[in-house]
Amino acid sequence: MKTFKMLSFDLINKTGGLNIPIIDGIVINQENSHKSWILELFLSKEYHSTFEKYHSSGDILEVHVIISFPDNEPAPFKVIVSEIRDIGEQISVLLKGTIKTKRSKYAEQLLMLLLEENLSKEELLNRFKKGMRERPRLKES
Repeated sequence: MKTFKMLSFDLINKTGGLNIPIIDGIVINQENSHKSWILELFLSKEYHSTFEKYHSSGDILEVHVIISFPDNEPAPFKVIVSEIRDIGEQISVLLKGTIKTKRSKYAEQLLMLLLEENLSKEELLNRFKKGMRERPRLKES
């Protein structure tokens, strides 16, 4: 097994992403034949109902997680909510799933869309950096 420090967590939906501020988090690669990963989030209790809804439904969630270093690209996972525990004034949320390893060429797709907007060099660079950081869903061409 390998463990990584979680720095940020985004719950992805059809309209974009919801950044959920974490107090602490860890990502565990179980390195097994199922290619399973475990994500544990330590959060404010205000997110309990959000995760309880997904826990009850058993829905598969798409999430993006930045691990280890702030400049790393977000790692995309497909997970289910396995467990929610109250810990004082916070909650621990345990997610289980797999990492999406297919390379999506996101950077190239984002750059192509931005080039079509005829932006200045500075604006292009700023929008590209922001897009790589926030990873909005791109329009299918």
